[in-house]
Amino acid sequence: MDLTGKVAVVTGASSGIGEATARALGREGCAVALVARRDDRLEGIADEIDARTLVVPTDVTDEHAVAAMVEAVREELGGIDVLVNNAGVARGGPVAEADLAEMRQSIRVNLEGVMNVTHAALPAVLDAGGDVVTVSSLSARFPQKGGSAYTASKFGVNGFCRSLRKELSDEPVRVTIVMPGPVVTELNDWAHWDGRAMDPADVADTIVFALSRPDHVELTEISVNTTEKR
Repeated sequence: MDLTGKVAVVTGASSGIGEATARALGREGCAVALVARRDDRLEGIADEIDARTLVVPTDVTDEHAVAAMVEAVREELGGIDVLVNNAGVARGGPVAEADLAEMRQSIRVNLEGVMNVTHAALPAVLDAGGDVVTVSSLSARFPQKGGSAYTASKFGVNGFCRSLRKELSDEPVRVTIVMPGPVVTELNDWAHWDGRAMDPADVADTIVFALSRPDHVELTEISVNTTEKR
């Protein structure tokens, strides 16, 4: 499916997978709304994308700010064909040692943020017969020690999206979960690991691939991992 002229909203677009996805969708001819908290960073990225862009600084944990963001995108760009839920944090640590507020922040951003943005954007995506793509993590399949809050948030994201897909079974909207393995981002540079972590563009290319499938093809869950098996 040709993505030219589609309107895409990408959260967490100020760095990492979100930035790479915004750039990749721009190359495919999408108008891209870049959403994150860091206004200056978003402006710089938008200036480098050779496509129509809209910068909407937004905290995804603030449902009122999210609703205003969606309204701004609909007014400025005309609708929403593609939603890419990517905003996320990695907070916490071993349960016995972690600060509870930090653990809760992973839930608020990673899970509640996805809920807030999806709830606000879904009417527009339904109107367009579009796509909801959510970046989860392989931690939702293979939990790691020291990441209980992050893992819980991603299990929640997968459950939310699986239920959403069932709710939309009679609608022309595709719901895709993308679960990356190790990716070099601001959340984790993987310097402690002697394997070859992926680049954000590797995941962004996978998202573009899923979106570009024919209308009748839905890639429901995609695991994206490095070939390093260490």
